[in-house]
Amino acid sequence: MAGRRDEVRVRLKPDKAGVVWDLLLYVPTVTFLLLWGLKFWYGKEDQVWIGYGLMFLGFFFLMVGGGRILRRLLIMPGAPVEMDVNRQRIRMTLKNGDSVSLIRDVRFFSDYAGKSFALTGLDQQGLKRQFIFHRKQFDEDEYERVCKLLERYK
Repeated sequence: MAGRRDEVRVRLKPDKAGVVWDLLLYVPTVTFLLLWGLKFWYGKEDQVWIGYGLMFLGFFFLMVGGGRILRRLLIMPGAPVEMDVNRQRIRMTLKNGDSVSLIRDVRFFSDYAGKSFALTGLDQQGLKRQFIFHRKQFDEDEYERVCKLLERYK
């Protein structure tokens, strides 16, 4: 953690409790969609189009859920593992070693339950970037301090 009041540097940790909830959500959903998709795919000839749709949705949710779980566990190369917030910019170090600074049009979005927040903004190259952080990725006092500093971007 940094020494100044308007600056904080935190190291993120994997959110294993959140992964359990994601698995409870995605595994039954993906299984249901793929099994029913296979049933319609190999069923009557006039219901094959339903199988196509269900198989597409099943693989789509598999990719989305897998990405979400891998980002929560900090395994994906683009997952932030460290965050440095000060008055000029928000810098994140990614798992692959790259550093991303949000310097323009930074927005902070928090949920009403206080369990997660999102940051969006333009990086050094002018690309729009979005990151989602979960409460369990921080120590409790660090989470409150980071959210308090980011309030200015609401």
